[in-house]
Amino acid sequence: MQLVIISGRSGSGKSAALHALEDLGYYAIDNLPAGLLIPLTKQSGVQDNLSRVAVSIDARNLSQDLNNFPSIMQALIAEGVEVLVVYLNASAKTLMERFSATRRRHPLARDGQLSLSEAIEHEQQLLDPLASLAQLNLDTTRLSVHELRNTIAEQVARKPQQAPTLLFQSFGFKKGVPLDADLIYDVRCLPNPFWDISLREKTGQDSAVVNFLNQHPLPKQMFEDISRFVENWLPHYIESNRSYITVAIGCTGGQHRSVFLAERLGQHFSQQQPDVQIRHRDLNAGKA
Repeated sequence: MQLVIISGRSGSGKSAALHALEDLGYYAIDNLPAGLLIPLTKQSGVQDNLSRVAVSIDARNLSQDLNNFPSIMQALIAEGVEVLVVYLNASAKTLMERFSATRRRHPLARDGQLSLSEAIEHEQQLLDPLASLAQLNLDTTRLSVHELRNTIAEQVARKPQQAPTLLFQSFGFKKGVPLDADLIYDVRCLPNPFWDISLREKTGQDSAVVNFLNQHPLPKQMFEDISRFVENWLPHYIESNRSYITVAIGCTGGQHRSVFLAERLGQHFSQQQPDVQIRHRDLNAGKA
């Protein structure tokens, strides 16, 4: 079992680091009590999805568990667990600026007894037992979120950032626009097979509908315009470190035109990208 322990002061990027590992296939647990690390590793023997685990441990833990962390580490190593402790830090000034920007309260300052600067300093003292055992220390003072994710992927997961999943999803406007879409195209201006009685019950996956739409110039022009836009901007989306890019294609009911174009776009980009998926949200749930 490989266990990555992410720790560090609040505001240093622990959540972004943990999410990066989760996107790389790790089973991720946020704010796990340190005392549960040993029971967690024992579960790895009975659950296949616990072969690579990433957990974040911060100052919200019991102080006794934090003080006992060196002995917990020894016990984990004795059990044959491959442990990597990653400690994130940033300058106090940067941490204060990040808290001010997000308007979040520091977890150690919630009772009002400590100021933000005092809480940041006290947190470092609480986390010293973890910091002293870290095999990898990262200063995130000058790192963007994207740079941190890349660093985690390269130095912790020991492999370059994976290419994002490119998803082409058809949908019907009558059931609402997908909220998780990155790009949305309205193809209701295309010729509609719904008005042909022989095609009404078919879908954009059927050859009769495909032939109908291929006979008209507009679907071809729409496909070329969308393809060109995605091809031009896909490298920039990848640079922004996205794990998923969803291109939603919508017609009236999500049955014909949007399905046809999502299929064609998916097939086209599968020849260029390593991970392309096609999904039809409303297929057989509506018409047109």
